[in-house]
Amino acid sequence: MNKIIATLIAGLFATAAYAQTTPVQTPAVVKAEHEANKDVAKAQQNEMKADVKADKKADKAVAKANKTHDTAAAHVEVEKAKANEKVAKADPEDKAKAEAKGDKAVAKAEEKAGKKAVKADAKAIKETVDATADKAIAANKTDAVKAKSAADIKAAAAKN
Repeated sequence: MNKIIATLIAGLFATAAYAQTTPVQTPAVVKAEHEANKDVAKAQQNEMKADVKADKKADKAVAKANKTHDTAAAHVEVEKAKANEKVAKADPEDKAKAEAKGDKAVAKAEEKAGKKAVKADAKAIKETVDATADKAIAANKTDAVKAKSAADIKAAAAKN
């Protein structure tokens, strides 16, 4: 029984190997494949350029937001220093009034800094989302070129 099974398996492999012949490529198919490879390479290059441009745009927005955060924080620190200086220079009976006035100025500076930070973050997030969308569109274009190229190759092969 083992010899019969071994013979059947060997026959199966032999027929499978014999059945796998490579199709003869005609000049039209070769030309279509060449054009397809060229188109796909160009699409991939354009996709990489779009990705780099989108990343640069997003990075610039994030850097600008970080700069805005730093500037706002520095402004708050300056207001705190001014308030502390005024309290130190104030007469003993006016210290409480000077502290209250200083706290009010610091609170106003913190509010303004917070508002600027939120706006900068929102803009950075928007730019990042736009960059991601640009990347997705570029990838979609590349996929479309690949699909069109594959269809062109199939059409060229079908003609022959």
